[in-house]
Amino acid sequence: MSQIRNVAVLGSTGSIGRAALDVLQKLGNSHRVAAISCHSQFQLLEDQIASAAPRYAIVTEGSSGALGWQSLVNGRSPETKRLLGTDAINRIAASPEIDTVVGAIVGVAGLESSLEAARAGKRLALANKESLVVAGAILIEAARQSGAELLPVDSEHSAIFQCLQSHSERGDLKRIVLTASGGPLRDWPIERLSQATVADALAHPTWNMGRKITVDSATMMNKALEVIEAKWLFGLEPEQIHVVVHSQSIIHSMVEYCDASVIAQMSPPDMRLPIQYALTYPQRAQASSTPIDWTQSMQLDWKPVDPERYPCLQLGFEVAKKGGSCGAVLNAANEASVELFLQGKIRLTDIATICRTVLDQHHYSPSPSLAELLQLDRWARSEVLRWINHS
Repeated sequence: MSQIRNVAVLGSTGSIGRAALDVLQKLGNSHRVAAISCHSQFQLLEDQIASAAPRYAIVTEGSSGALGWQSLVNGRSPETKRLLGTDAINRIAASPEIDTVVGAIVGVAGLESSLEAARAGKRLALANKESLVVAGAILIEAARQSGAELLPVDSEHSAIFQCLQSHSERGDLKRIVLTASGGPLRDWPIERLSQATVADALAHPTWNMGRKITVDSATMMNKALEVIEAKWLFGLEPEQIHVVVHSQSIIHSMVEYCDASVIAQMSPPDMRLPIQYALTYPQRAQASSTPIDWTQSMQLDWKPVDPERYPCLQLGFEVAKKGGSCGAVLNAANEASVELFLQGKIRLTDIATICRTVLDQHHYSPSPSLAELLQLDRWARSEVLRWINHS
């Protein structure tokens, strides 16, 4: 790299954020951690401050604990300025001091900072798929106007992005193939899925992710959201997006061209690789993760998605096709439903039913403003609570 890039890792205490800090440490002098943020994990953030010495650290939770964190004696980390609130995150995302923003805040909470980074012309290494699901048209247009670089951190979309580098003629593209692990319950009999506990849904066999994302993997809502994300990232029609179950999680996605050639990106299931690629693109750096061992036997396979097992996936394709306000409603309904499942208040199989009901009942808008999308987000969450109160 010709110059040091100052990086803000937003959501640094989550699984993606922690992996990003590990990558940045291994990249050495080419990148500097300039800002980190969390919602409420004060102690972990404090450990990250001690290790990375960022210029800024931000907590978004507005509790007495956050005020206490901010008032810590400066002698503990005099080089780091402590800030509070989402407005501080948005200012940092747009700050001239920052070159690259890693958008790793989970859920719709990461939308505003993603938009600020895009409007300010930053390189946005986007792990927060909800930003595109909720407001894809707005985010893509903001990046187009400012010249921002929008680079995917999801392993599947990073794989597609890498595969597309091999051929610049987009008219030759037939389809992309997103791979799905199938989640922790992929081998359960369908009739048992309604009995799955929180512990069952969180026991992912190949990926180490946060609780919400792991539940999304169990329902395949994560893939539904990735279908919508792929539409915006790569300018695709829903008919050009296909999903297969690939339990080994070695093939991260594929691109098929009109001549029947298929190009795949492969690597061990480790989020550090797509994070590193988004940070260093168009260059590549030495591996931050363990590479494939080519001296060992390995079997790779895939199979079609069973729509009866994963009804959430169909919702993703429907929303990708209809667009408008649908993404905001689906995402909010899912976030609220997953939280209820994690609290033990609904069954895992209720998530798809609730999301379908709320999506079908909302007042559709083909070109909503950001304010309308955020209002629909709030409405959908309240509808989920109303649904369980009347079920």
